[in-house]
Amino acid sequence: MTERRLFISFEGIDGSGKSTQARRLAETLRAQGHDVVLTREPGGSPGAEEIRRLVLEGEPDRWSAETEILLFTAARRDHLEKTIRPALDAGRIVITDRFADSTRMYQGITRGDLRGTVDDLHRMMIGVEPDLTFIVDMDPALGLQRALSRNGTEERFESFGEDLQTRMRAGFLALAAENPGRCIVVDGTRAIEDVAAEIASLTEARLR
Repeated sequence: MTERRLFISFEGIDGSGKSTQARRLAETLRAQGHDVVLTREPGGSPGAEEIRRLVLEGEPDRWSAETEILLFTAARRDHLEKTIRPALDAGRIVITDRFADSTRMYQGITRGDLRGTVDDLHRMMIGVEPDLTFIVDMDPALGLQRALSRNGTEERFESFGEDLQTRMRAGFLALAAENPGRCIVVDGTRAIEDVAAEIASLTEARLR
């Protein structure tokens, strides 16, 4: 199969099911013969994975929003250099569980008016947007319940509570309205198979 490079990101509040859908899309495209790289943020490269442990574990007030922006941008730059850009240059499809839109939401608008800072750093240090972004939409209370039920160690942001998730959901929906050519909102409350089928169909249309 002739490869066509495509950069896809998945976004949404915690517990929305975006990680599951990113994995399902990667499996579907691989079954069709595409060469796919499935990655995540923060993380996706050795250096970025080290930063992931710093920002996702520990007490909620461990870092200020400004410090988090710098940490996430550093992780994203390493991820871009070591994983995303080489894969795209090789003609592969890259699917990432979160990218810059998450920083725009988590640090940019939910813990102060820092969206401009996030965007300025992104322009200077990253300069790349996905070709296609799926925003998996979910009721904040349900999403938070699902996220906390995982009982994992990376729950620093979930511990901020439902109010943060509510503001993030509104922010993601506004972001989709701002970027209709890139962002597609999908209803994450449906059965996993139904959500996956819609996302696969939309992706295949983009590839054509």
